[in-house]
Amino acid sequence: MSKVRTRFAPSPTGRMHVGNLRTAIYEYLIAKHEGGDFLLRIEDTDQERFVEGALEIIYNTMKKTGLIHDEGPDKDGGYGPYVQSERQATGIYLEYAKQLVDKGEAYYCFCTKERLETLKSKVSDSDDKEIIRYDKHCLSLSKEEVEENLKKGLPYVIRQNNPTEGTTTFSDVVFGDITVDNSELDDMILIKSDGFPTYNFANVVDDHLMKITHVVRGNEYLSSTPKYNRLYEAFGWEIPVYVHCPLITNEEHKKLSKRSGHSSFEDLLDQGFVIEAIVNFICLLGWSSSSNEEIFTLEELVKEFDYHHINKSPAVFDMVKLRWMNGEYIKRMEFDQYYDLVLPYIKETVTKDLDLKKIAELVKTRIETFLDVKDHIDFFEELPDYDIAMYTHKKMKTNDEISLEVLQDLLPLLEKQEDYSVDALNTLCMNYIGEKGIKNGQGLWPLRTAVSGKQSSPGGAYEIMEILGKEESLRRIRIGIEKLSK
Repeated sequence: MSKVRTRFAPSPTGRMHVGNLRTAIYEYLIAKHEGGDFLLRIEDTDQERFVEGALEIIYNTMKKTGLIHDEGPDKDGGYGPYVQSERQATGIYLEYAKQLVDKGEAYYCFCTKERLETLKSKVSDSDDKEIIRYDKHCLSLSKEEVEENLKKGLPYVIRQNNPTEGTTTFSDVVFGDITVDNSELDDMILIKSDGFPTYNFANVVDDHLMKITHVVRGNEYLSSTPKYNRLYEAFGWEIPVYVHCPLITNEEHKKLSKRSGHSSFEDLLDQGFVIEAIVNFICLLGWSSSSNEEIFTLEELVKEFDYHHINKSPAVFDMVKLRWMNGEYIKRMEFDQYYDLVLPYIKETVTKDLDLKKIAELVKTRIETFLDVKDHIDFFEELPDYDIAMYTHKKMKTNDEISLEVLQDLLPLLEKQEDYSVDALNTLCMNYIGEKGIKNGQGLWPLRTAVSGKQSSPGGAYEIMEILGKEESLRRIRIGIEKLSK
């Protein structure tokens, strides 16, 4: 069996869509699981859709996610160029298209835009979308007529010559054997009027020349696969293994779109998700492990990944699950790595000269994304104007009167206290609670409420006061007494 070779072939048209990243992940895992090669190829033949800066996005995404390619534009493995526009400049695609013309498997088409407009038809009565189904008009041109038109410099495209009768069957790892009527196979364009190959044709030529063994793509390409196979057969080339992935939908089971706000890798980074969690989660959009485990490192995925376990059913992008998974990654992260990642988010909220490491420690097990940090720590920057109803807590058996008494009792003790470490504050407060003969919650709930001004907070009163320091802690306790005294 030949060495497994896969390729990720993105187009530089903007941000990295979740579906494209999933394709890259699967291609990478298939190759690495089998000890094969993973290639990066840039498909920039659609010049109209080219977006400035998109190439950098592709390279940065690959680097950040750890999907390191063995061959590509920056790593020549002997099958380059790895950029389609550079390959096109060599005339390679036109050369192969002309081979198909000579075999009768393709033909020149000189039809004008005006004529093609007359071939438009509606997809359905309920849909305004229209398609052009070519009628093989130029297939009947004689060789002499074609040569005459070429001499005149008439604009042309080269079309695939597909049969109109019979059926074509192809095999896919996920969807099995699929048979289509040849009457549904339109004569797709291979070479466009600008001389560039179409995405479909360039794919086939490049995959063959680069010895690609496994092709992974979205199931929206299932309908085009018979045309691809007819090209392979026309050239006498070996057909690769096809792995068509299921559609990715949102929670409403509609196709994931840019309007969802989380359709791209960059969107998810902007929303405070960890790169490793994103890769792990996206891998599970259509694939599951036989072990039923869900959290994997990239190295573990390489060992575990079996593309035969990819599902047919649409995969739902469950934001609740992604948030949970991300939270698990944050909890398991080494503190130094976590601190480097969370620090920018803490600094956006807390500008005072406080111990930011201690703040980071408090929220590590409480956040699901780094954007959650602000809501957990904003009280360190400024005490919110809270409602005194928070001092009443049935479980803690405390109310306004008890809280006021506790704060008034603790204030002079804390004014005398110089050591505001957690241990020292604990000793002071527990001595007071013991002497007062009250429950722990009756003593600590009012204190935590006063220094945080929040219904819930990361850490208890001691941890918060240690970070705030003596002066600010006392100021907040006095505000609490004032609120409760009105």
